Amino acid sequence: MSGKVRLIATEEAWSIPEVAAELKKVSNGPSQSLDKLLVKGIYDQEGGGAQYAGVNFLDGLLDAEQARLRQMDELGIDMHLMALTAPGVQMFDADTAMELAIVANDRLAALCRKYPTRFAGLASFAPHSPKRAAKEMERAINELGLNGFMINSHTYDEYLDDPKFWPILEAAEAMGRCIYIHPRAASYGFKGPLQDYGMDSAMWGYGMEVGTHAVRMMAGGVFDEFPNLKICIGHMGEAVPFWLWRLNFMNSRAQLAGRSKKTKRSMAEYFHDNFVITTSGVEDPLALRYSIDKLGVENVLWAIDYPYQPMEPAVKFIEDFACTDAERHALCHGNAERVFHISAA
Repeated sequence: MSGKVRLIATEEAWSIPEVAAELKKVSNGPSQSLDKLLVKGIYDQEGGGAQYAGVNFLDGLLDAEQARLRQMDELGIDMHLMALTAPGVQMFDADTAMELAIVANDRLAALCRKYPTRFAGLASFAPHSPKRAAKEMERAINELGLNGFMINSHTYDEYLDDPKFWPILEAAEAMGRCIYIHPRAASYGFKGPLQDYGMDSAMWGYGMEVGTHAVRMMAGGVFDEFPNLKICIGHMGEAVPFWLWRLNFMNSRAQLAGRSKKTKRSMAEYFHDNFVITTSGVEDPLALRYSIDKLGVENVLWAIDYPYQPMEPAVKFIEDFACTDAERHALCHGNAERVFHISAA
């Protein structure tokens, strides 16, 4: 690698004490959501911070200005694109979710103003009430100056292909801002086989959940209604790029058989034009090279997934990745600057 390249990490988790407190209540409540397995492990422990698999995720989520910044400095990471961690506000009732999304957005915007070269932010919203969500989205961009949006996949087991959520998509498209669809545990209909062996979360369930969400949006004709809408998904595209040929072929067949909605364009065209992906949590050079060759380097962004993934190996991964200087600049900062409206250094 020749010279220092700006490093913008584009899927970095963060939280606030108020959300953490409400998630602790959820972890002890009657919810049958599969999210409770991870939520309880992170939030329902006392003492010196919750330990999940020997890692203190909660302290990493609540801290922005101490250990996080210190590690960023040590490793040469210029910026974190921050967002309220999964499941965000989506496990709460509609009013609580709305109130906490507003508080979180205010706090995140203040942090970004304090450290304008180190932090950018993706706004939260409460999808439970799509029209109210759209108003908060507009406030987050126009008044708070945040950079885009994050939603944690399904809300009450419903997905963004449902027209009830289209005020959210309309607002994002009108403002030209990307929606990052982040994982949460699978919706109720998927949960049975995922409850064992640690399959509920990042090992398998998360990718399956967001991949399903993305496919539903493409097959459901969302991008015929919102042709300029941009969606980001992480973890090297949640396996969708690797299934894309088969998705494209089988969806065409399903349309001919009357089993899928007639869409104006193909699945492959929607994924190429309406989606970008990040490398978060997948440090595999073969997967990254395939993604670049399949989707175009302009559609791939570097990310860490801190604190769930450590920073140092993610930095080493991108620094050691064999690519051209143009590709490296696009992966490490150029695409992030364009997609998420981050000022160039």
